Amino acid sequence: MEGELYRIWVYLAEKPLMGLTTTLLAYQAGQWLYARTRMFPLCNPVLIAVTVLAGFLYVTDTPYRLYFDGAQFVHFLLGPATVALAVPLYRNVAQLKRTAVPLTAALLAGAVTAVGSAVGLAWLLGAGGQTLASLAPKSVTTPIAMGISESLGGLPSLTAVLVILTGILGGVLATWTLNVLRISDWRARGFAVGLAAHGIGTARAIQLNEVAGAFASLAIGLNGVATAVLLPLVVALLT
Repeated sequence: MEGELYRIWVYLAEKPLMGLTTTLLAYQAGQWLYARTRMFPLCNPVLIAVTVLAGFLYVTDTPYRLYFDGAQFVHFLLGPATVALAVPLYRNVAQLKRTAVPLTAALLAGAVTAVGSAVGLAWLLGAGGQTLASLAPKSVTTPIAMGISESLGGLPSLTAVLVILTGILGGVLATWTLNVLRISDWRARGFAVGLAAHGIGTARAIQLNEVAGAFASLAIGLNGVATAVLLPLVVALLT
């Protein structure tokens, strides 16, 4: 039995299939734990999967490039998954129309706060210009954030890491924070989570309530467009 497992490992370690297999297994383990704990925020499947994969790559001394040769197949699905968020959005389009004005105000306030708080704090701590540019779009979904970062002179790879960390923190802390603030309207909860924690936060919102998922989906798209248009203009004016 041990010999068979060893031969399987040798085969996987030399093929792109290794990255795909470990990614799916790690996420499935996180999903299982998430369900067993009744969706306890700290057991977010993305957080569990990232932790397991990071430990696996470190222990096995596997180069990230080799891992990503297989994991890129999952990465490719990020685009279709983002587009699929339009489904709950379409189902609740009537509610979205009725709240257009307050949503616009919330969008502007949230986008400015997301960028300003992160960049301002990093600047006070002595971060350089490239780091600030990489940090600015951290609340936008990954594909858009990486494009914004590159156009501003940041590091897209660093931006991707910051985006994922932002999403994980949002998915873990959003429910507790909104409960403490006594915000019970699912529209407001969903929009806030989608605006601050993009895809990972939206996935959490969809699990809790369809209306919250619809408003979170809307927030992802609007925040991505607003940040992509306004942030380069603001940077150009300041520099």
